[in-house]
Amino acid sequence: MKKHTIIIGAVLFSLATSTLVRAHGDEHAKKTVTVKKEQKEWGIAGDPKSVKRTIALSMTDNMRFNPALIEVKQGDTVKLVMKNDGKQLHELVIGTKKELEEHAALMLKFPNMEHDEPYMAHVPAGKSGEIVWHFNKAGDFDFACLIAGHYQAGMVGKIKVTKSDGHAQKH
Repeated sequence: MKKHTIIIGAVLFSLATSTLVRAHGDEHAKKTVTVKKEQKEWGIAGDPKSVKRTIALSMTDNMRFNPALIEVKQGDTVKLVMKNDGKQLHELVIGTKKELEEHAALMLKFPNMEHDEPYMAHVPAGKSGEIVWHFNKAGDFDFACLIAGHYQAGMVGKIKVTKSDGHAQKH
């Protein structure tokens, strides 16, 4: 019996330390993860070296973004820097109205759902986050906070991407 207790203890110790090492290693891995560049209707993840413009936004607990309208030119790579001026977690997710509505409905059903894409940033209270995005398609797109209830409370905004000749293409 004593031998089984020692073996079980050794196995549990081994599992606990490997989990700690893995968790610690994961934190470092997150810092060096390459951004998944997948073409979306609203553009593709941008290269930070190609940023032509930085746009500052604030997020507040009154469920608003400021500014709520962003205008960029097709072909621009933009850095969006979001400051959470509230006391609760907020996020900014870029997409089409249809995709954001579907995602918001999922977030209501699964509020602890984790996701990490280059077109979204989760920003804890009092902190800042950023998205570098290449707007290679003209049109009207949306952004929103999809934390359960925030989208429904009106935490949304618009992105107007105009063609190089200055005319917006209707999306």
